[in-house]
Amino acid sequence: MMRRAFLFGGLAARGFGERGRVLPWEGRQYLDPATEFPVELLTNPAYPSHLPYPYARAIGKRGLFFVLASDRGGGMQAYRYELRTGQMKQLTEIRDLHPRSLNILPDDRTFCFLAGKSLWLAPFSSLREREVYRIPEGWELGEGLSVSVDGVSCVLVERQNQRHRLRLVSIARSTASTLVEADEPIRHPQPRPRRASVLYQHGDSLHLVNYDGTHNIRLCDINSSPGAAQWSPDGRVVFYLSAKEKLITLRECAPDTMQDKLIAPTSQFRSFARNADASVFVGAGGSVAAPYILVLVRAVRRELTLCEHKASDPSAVAPIFSPTSQRIYFESDRHGKAAIHSVVLDKFLEKTEEEDERAKSGDR
Repeated sequence: MMRRAFLFGGLAARGFGERGRVLPWEGRQYLDPATEFPVELLTNPAYPSHLPYPYARAIGKRGLFFVLASDRGGGMQAYRYELRTGQMKQLTEIRDLHPRSLNILPDDRTFCFLAGKSLWLAPFSSLREREVYRIPEGWELGEGLSVSVDGVSCVLVERQNQRHRLRLVSIARSTASTLVEADEPIRHPQPRPRRASVLYQHGDSLHLVNYDGTHNIRLCDINSSPGAAQWSPDGRVVFYLSAKEKLITLRECAPDTMQDKLIAPTSQFRSFARNADASVFVGAGGSVAAPYILVLVRAVRRELTLCEHKASDPSAVAPIFSPTSQRIYFESDRHGKAAIHSVVLDKFLEKTEEEDERAKSGDR
């Protein structure tokens, strides 16, 4: 763990076309001005860096590495960040990478991403990309990409003028089928854990549809923002943000019973994520007077302020937990361009593990 302060080195952007290169440490640690909590600035804010969507699988199972996109000259490329060393390895050498589309597959050996009009797959070992799927002529890429928990398929959105459609792509067979078509925007699709269905945003509401396109139902209204919904680990409920009468609350909806209930009011969260067992949530406050990263403990409905994010766009902060719940990561441009920050929580939260690891040990 990087607990000591380190200064920015004289790292120069070496340009486009250096897949496999390794960049050294380039961040520093500082005390947050508001809380005096230690914060680690992991990437150099001289170069824009972005985390994937909050619902994407961006961090390895043990929390030892994560993927990000950064522009070091010549356009956005994918990188793998090793937490123990602080080194970043360039993973791609490709044009028109969609920076938030990065996803690590469940085996931790492979990752996928969108670039141009194609979905690509590549192993971390060789970095040799394989085109899995290409968007047909006349259609363009919409917003969102996520992979099923078994790594067999992924979901994405395509648009054509005012038409939008939700697509289910088989990674092994390189085939795709349409689940939903609509005239209003479809965004942020997410396969349901342990079920053959997909959650998606349609306008300002959440919907659920089966893999075969049947049983397309409306669940609830949401406060629309990047990734403003997330499945529970077992797929029984979906968590989301709701905005009514200027109050933003965190709620949950159970699709099988259509029961909807309040979890807790929030400090104007613009985005959020759960930890591995959904006992704690992290959110980015949207108030100008209180631009904070906060941890919400579900059992007591209380928030803990960790630090300021001071991002120009609070919805882009999109904080996420590590699988062990020992760290949170978030994005902010408070020091210049968008950069990745981290806060260690091992003194406050119990260690957890990903849902698939608990399932292997029989702990359901």
